[in-house]
Amino acid sequence: MPAFEYLALDSSGREKKGVLEADTARLARSQLRAQNLTPLEVSETTVRQSPTSTSKSRAFRGSLSTADLSLITRQIATLTGSGTPLEEALLAVSKQTEKQKIKSLILSVRAKVLEGHSLAAALKDYPRVFPEIYQATVAAGEQSGHLDAVLERLADYLENRQATQATVKKALIYPSMLVVASVGIVFFLLGYVVPQVVQVFESMNQELPVLTRAMLAASAFVREWGLIIVIALGVGLVVFKRAMRGEGFMTYVHTLLLRLPILSRLIRGFNASQFARTLSILAASGVPVLEALGISSQVISNRPMRSAVDKAAGQVREGSTLGGALEKTGYFPPMLLHLIASGEASGQLDSMLEKAATHQEREVDSLISIFLGLFEPVIILIMGAAVLTIVLAILLPIFEMNQLVG
Repeated sequence: MPAFEYLALDSSGREKKGVLEADTARLARSQLRAQNLTPLEVSETTVRQSPTSTSKSRAFRGSLSTADLSLITRQIATLTGSGTPLEEALLAVSKQTEKQKIKSLILSVRAKVLEGHSLAAALKDYPRVFPEIYQATVAAGEQSGHLDAVLERLADYLENRQATQATVKKALIYPSMLVVASVGIVFFLLGYVVPQVVQVFESMNQELPVLTRAMLAASAFVREWGLIIVIALGVGLVVFKRAMRGEGFMTYVHTLLLRLPILSRLIRGFNASQFARTLSILAASGVPVLEALGISSQVISNRPMRSAVDKAAGQVREGSTLGGALEKTGYFPPMLLHLIASGEASGQLDSMLEKAATHQEREVDSLISIFLGLFEPVIILIMGAAVLTIVLAILLPIFEMNQLVG
């Protein structure tokens, strides 16, 4: 049964939006009138095929957060696991959500299922919401007859990924604020405080110390060029972001990042953990290894590492072992490679991949703690040294005056 989005007026004249199911738009309007609502707009949310184009027009064009996607996945998994038919589970989930865009999405998917399509086929109409790993895993679950178990794994995967992203963001907030605050304080001291204090000594026609003269030169530079520098940095950031959209420039930058001592290890560990976790859930769901490798490579954000995995997939296709092919890339840690090789030898690749992903995630958390443990004190020391230098530049003329008076 198709789903319809509506805009109507209630008895008090206020606008009300929502989604309902009906066979036709006319019946949808009748349902609204039966609820004492005056329909203004009624539009179908199901996917339609244009007669003049092969592209599909969708009423739902947005995307969902990882938290929302994991929630609805967990709800569908729980309902289907309890024996509820898929179409009824989708209807129940659509009724439970308070967000209209999620309700519209779920009802549109349900409409495709009611038309006889599989759930995986219905999800393919919304690639921005359901990534390739989601679609492939659901398709494998439907083929094996264990959709509920596969959806549970997907929900776990999405929740773990959300937690990892939250950890990384949380770890970056404090250092970023510390850097911005430090630069702001130094600019304020150089641009405002230093000139106000030191001009007293200049009026006395006394020769200032070298450090004080250097600080005055820096202060004059900040006052004259500070705004221009800030604008230039902003423009440079915009240009850099646009340049990063190009595959060639992005690959060049990512290659440079892999050469930095501490950051390189963090980047490799994070991407390796994402790759292992994705590959483990696909393997456990019954997705063929070559297809799983192609999908898993897409979660790797670092372009050289992604290209290396694509090349490894080609070697696996030619008969090489997965562990051996990944080892030749030189990007993956030895423990992960050892666990993958053990999984291939024992025939338990999915479980060993899960252990490898868990181990790698713990190592990434440890690396982030070490990185922050080194980064924060360094920033504080640099900030302290800058402030100390400014204070000394102000106090040195005072000390010299005291010596002359004495």
